[in-house]
Amino acid sequence: MIWSIVIIEAIVFIALFTAMVMLPAIKHPEALIHDYPPEIQEEYFKTHKRIETAPLSKRTIALKSIGIIIFSAILTAGAVLAGAETFWDGVVFGIILFVSVGAWDTFFLDWVLFAHLKMFRLPGTEHMDKEYAQKWFHVKGMLFPGTLFAALIGVVTGIGVMIVK
Repeated sequence: MIWSIVIIEAIVFIALFTAMVMLPAIKHPEALIHDYPPEIQEEYFKTHKRIETAPLSKRTIALKSIGIIIFSAILTAGAVLAGAETFWDGVVFGIILFVSVGAWDTFFLDWVLFAHLKMFRLPGTEHMDKEYAQKWFHVKGMLFPGTLFAALIGVVTGIGVMIVK
């Protein structure tokens, strides 16, 4: 693989992911409610219609599955562009990009932007500074199911590389 291309693609993928998260979060923060800590969800649902947010709910599984399919297709194309030729090249590429985006999401988007900028807060939860600043909640989400998603995306990307090559 050509590592300079991998790095460039990681930066591009982070930018695309950021736009994909930030635009809905600004216009409709409730669209991503399943990614908020439970205390914030409960406070929000005191004044808004409740929707299913459990990690294994049909809605959450559907959203995450669609994301895995879309990201894997994009990652397969990116892996081939970066010179991946084998299943294992695709696996490594997929995991590297997934971990890069996951780290950015956790350590910058969640810990800095969403924790400190009130424009990203759900209506009725603007006062919950401590709950928005939770670090362990986001690290746990990155570790599990993040690790499972990284492995799954890596394998699907590897299979995609095998099919394309």
